[in-house]
Amino acid sequence: MYVPSQVNIPLSNLRAVVIVIVVAFHSVLPYLASQPAQPFAFDVPPYRWVAFPIIDHERWFGFDLFCAWQDVSLMSLMFFLAGLFTPASLDRKRSRIYLRERWWRIGLPFFLVVGVLSPLAYYASYRLTAANPSPSAFWEHWLALPMWPAGPAWFLWQLFLLSTLAAALRALAPQSLTRLGRLAGSLKDRPLAFFIGLTALSILAYVPLVMAFNPWDWTSWGPFSFQLSRPLLYLLYFFAGYAIGAAGTQHGLLRGDGQFAEHWWAWLVAAVASFALWGVLTSLTLKGWDNSPLAYRLAAAFAYPLACASGVLCMLAICLKLMRTQHRVLDSLSRNAYGIYLLHYVFVVWLQYALLTIPFDALTKAAIVLCGALALSWGASSGLTAFNPRHFGTPGGRAMADQPR
Repeated sequence: MYVPSQVNIPLSNLRAVVIVIVVAFHSVLPYLASQPAQPFAFDVPPYRWVAFPIIDHERWFGFDLFCAWQDVSLMSLMFFLAGLFTPASLDRKRSRIYLRERWWRIGLPFFLVVGVLSPLAYYASYRLTAANPSPSAFWEHWLALPMWPAGPAWFLWQLFLLSTLAAALRALAPQSLTRLGRLAGSLKDRPLAFFIGLTALSILAYVPLVMAFNPWDWTSWGPFSFQLSRPLLYLLYFFAGYAIGAAGTQHGLLRGDGQFAEHWWAWLVAAVASFALWGVLTSLTLKGWDNSPLAYRLAAAFAYPLACASGVLCMLAICLKLMRTQHRVLDSLSRNAYGIYLLHYVFVVWLQYALLTIPFDALTKAAIVLCGALALSWGASSGLTAFNPRHFGTPGGRAMADQPR
């Protein structure tokens, strides 16, 4: 008989949903209608193959819409979830033990993934344009790059940095975090006020940087890469999640019977409408951000925080209201979410590479990649969990973990 565990079921289910979306996002990238006809050359700046390792001739515009939606809100949601579970973990372990565990769960896996799995994944991309596709030639070209591509693992080092900051504040200025929790507690029955505040702060965090740079560019120092327009935005969402977690998820804004969850349909409408607004305004700048009129750039810049906040809250509200039932499959996905995140990219890229010459349409190829990569990384994560449950048995590095009880 399946005995449910004492966890916050909607948030556990949300972790399962998020990891499937992550794998799906990476699975469909070769099939975007907006991609060029030919793969990106390995040695030519700005090294677009880091984001798009495989380019397939099969395309479907629906994948462009899906990826644009996820690009707007998915990573902010992941940082929010990471922050949400941090107060409970810090309270149990205190700062020093918490940081030591963060190193073992996030820091060390980051370097292992970057050092081993990232080159293994990107070797498939190298083979698309290489004159000499041998492993030795790849390694020579890899070492000649001006950075060390980390792939999706970039999330881990930024999460480790934010976790370190939270631990430092907990040790040196605990009153600042206490005030955050009190502020979030005062908004438990005022989800609209929380949304307005989150959007306003997001504008302050995002708009100056995107106007100084642009919405798309990244920079790297070795394996440490980040998107120039978003570091303050992710900082904000991490500590917004921290504030909600400090106030308590069972009785705060995210409780299942609260106004926020009850009006999930309104958050869905808001998310779709704000995403459409951002899409229309951003399309006006796609011919060149720097060459677009200032009014277009400002409009797109201000639309992004609105779409991001509504997208994040939409996902939270839907799971709180409609995903209250515990299920064996979702539980397993949630438990293995972190392992899947670490491992999936190698399977995704090589499956995409293997399908290049197969005469399937874009939808079929994407479905094969998604199902194959999810099954393989899920199985591998389950095996690692059995081998070492301390480091692989809980999601999120715990990048999305430390569930509230």
